[in-house]
Amino acid sequence: CLLTLQRMSKLQRKLSVASGTTISWLEPKISLANHFKNGAAQNFPAEINKPASVREEQSIAEPCQLTREPEEIDPDEELEDICDDKEDDLGAVEEQRSVILHLLSQLKLGMDLTRVVLPTFILEKRSLLEMYADFMSHPDLFIAITNGTSPEERMIRFVEYYLTSFHEGRKGAIAKKPYNPIIGETFHCSWRMPKSHVATDAGSTFSAHSPSEQVTLPKDLEGQAELDYYTVKFVAEQVSHHPPVSGFYAECVERKMCVNAHVWTKSKFLGMSIGVTMVGEGLLSLLEHGEEYTFSLPCAYARSILTVPWVELGGKVNINCAKTGYSASINFHTKPFYGGKLHRVTGEVKQNVTNTVVCRVQGEWNSVLEFTYSNGETKYVDLTKLSVTRKRVRPLEKQGPFESRRLWQHVTESLRDGDIDKATEHKRALEERQRNEERLRAETETPWCTKYFLKEGDGWVYHKPLWKAVSAAQTQQMDTN
Repeated sequence: CLLTLQRMSKLQRKLSVASGTTISWLEPKISLANHFKNGAAQNFPAEINKPASVREEQSIAEPCQLTREPEEIDPDEELEDICDDKEDDLGAVEEQRSVILHLLSQLKLGMDLTRVVLPTFILEKRSLLEMYADFMSHPDLFIAITNGTSPEERMIRFVEYYLTSFHEGRKGAIAKKPYNPIIGETFHCSWRMPKSHVATDAGSTFSAHSPSEQVTLPKDLEGQAELDYYTVKFVAEQVSHHPPVSGFYAECVERKMCVNAHVWTKSKFLGMSIGVTMVGEGLLSLLEHGEEYTFSLPCAYARSILTVPWVELGGKVNINCAKTGYSASINFHTKPFYGGKLHRVTGEVKQNVTNTVVCRVQGEWNSVLEFTYSNGETKYVDLTKLSVTRKRVRPLEKQGPFESRRLWQHVTESLRDGDIDKATEHKRALEERQRNEERLRAETETPWCTKYFLKEGDGWVYHKPLWKAVSAAQTQQMDTN
């Protein structure tokens, strides 16, 4: 307590805490339990005593001086991901409640948390960029969208896929926060899906597998011709630090479909909750049909942050296809103060011209969904029994220095070992380097150069989207004819 008060006093003499200030002193370099033991003095470790990996993190060159040329990732270099970091440990939150209480005492309702450094022990063992890849955990449902035989069926399939894409993002019952991506950070992965696992007819959109089953390729089939499988590639990049904007892109070349999205996360303190608004838009392109679907993302809330924190989604999202005139409106309902169900979602798909509802949905986004169609049929989908396809990721030694897993590897290893102080030190080194680089760019008026995404209007677009390649190929074919 004495050490904390001394640091607070010193900080207050320099400046007053205001919205937008980084409250970095809230993360101790030594355990709070060891701050004061029978009067023994505890000093912060000197620079020379820092782990070699921390000094290495601080000495990495300015990103813009590294190659900013887009890198073509060979899916054959990627291996099936064996990492399985389930976030189910409640001990750290219970033990560190005093730190959370102290943090909350410094915050005001509605305060922007973008620049507030949160305690390390509440972190997930992965970057936010990798979390976005979980939206593609059911590549069979994603690819099946373009197999719909009519615009109505394709819109319904997209809604079904969209609503099943959220539950896999939670790695456990407790709400933890992924790492804030550093500007220039990237994440690459891919999925291989046997063509026999992708539904072609309207009645078999969802495959029936046992609960939590992971779809993997048999060893004797790994070397088979690529034509037996669809490949879905994914790339994400942190394109801006303030505001924190991420761009991500996925494509299946064989089916001529891709999705491009940019997301700006805005966090606010709401008392006993933290609210995260996902500002941005996504665009799904089905090039075989010449259709584009725009969509938004719901807000996320971390509730009960002093006891057992948990996550719920809330807000209204829209999906629209201008060409076909079909749209969908989906509501993620937050739990009322008294009564009510958790994680409830409702929605409907309609034809805008005739204002006819062709599909209604209700249920829970992490449990069971009920789809009712215009012909009177009803389908129930148990999300806990949907197959999850493991992503494929390059080994750490083949990743670049700014790829998520290699960039955060020392933080992740320390969290796995339960060494919160060491994880905090590694995390602090990365964030301090980012602040120094940002200050240098501001002083020299040097703009940041992105690697994979280009600014277009208010959004960010992948530098080589599939629609450009298909358009170029069609133009070349017409010129040849």
